[in-house]
Amino acid sequence: MPTRAWFPTFIYREPLQPSGLARFNAELGNECRRLRAFDAAGRRWSAKNYPGGYTSYASMNELHRFSSTFTGLEKKLTRHVRAFARALDMDLRGRAIRMTDCWVNIMPETTAHSLHLHPLSFISGTYYVATPPGCPGLKFEDPRLSKFMAAPPKLPEARPVNRPHVTFPAEAGQVILFESWLRHEVTANRVPAERISISFNYNWT
Repeated sequence: MPTRAWFPTFIYREPLQPSGLARFNAELGNECRRLRAFDAAGRRWSAKNYPGGYTSYASMNELHRFSSTFTGLEKKLTRHVRAFARALDMDLRGRAIRMTDCWVNIMPETTAHSLHLHPLSFISGTYYVATPPGCPGLKFEDPRLSKFMAAPPKLPEARPVNRPHVTFPAEAGQVILFESWLRHEVTANRVPAERISISFNYNWT
């Protein structure tokens, strides 16, 4: 082929563990809801900055240090992050990787999460706890989009690798990992049920 791909953007998607996800997620979902009831500061912040929903991002964003449930989740996630870093040919120079941030997102109907990235980390991700049918997935933006300048639009039938956006469906039990500089968003939840996810960042030290 005369045309080859260079500088690809990789996104990792894999089940958290081979089995037992339904029970694990049921327990994790209950803890997420208890956290919302407990976290008054988070509810106040969410009322101003996360309309209709709840996130512990600004109040309790190191849940792996706060709860044994989330510490267990951290151990499971770290295995996936190591695998992703190997796939990216990252030279960690013998340093350890560690989870720096971990927070809950609960999105009832109409709640959205605007376009953003995760500075000061190298791999970020989401773990899905509860994903009612029809809830929104995770939408990624081509990192070159701001540099296209005079480029024509893409064809409606463009191959997925050539589209300016890609959306990964939200599926309970799935881990999604991406490099932290990659911008992403969650469009408004259009179903009358709560979408629950856990977001996290990793650094290497």
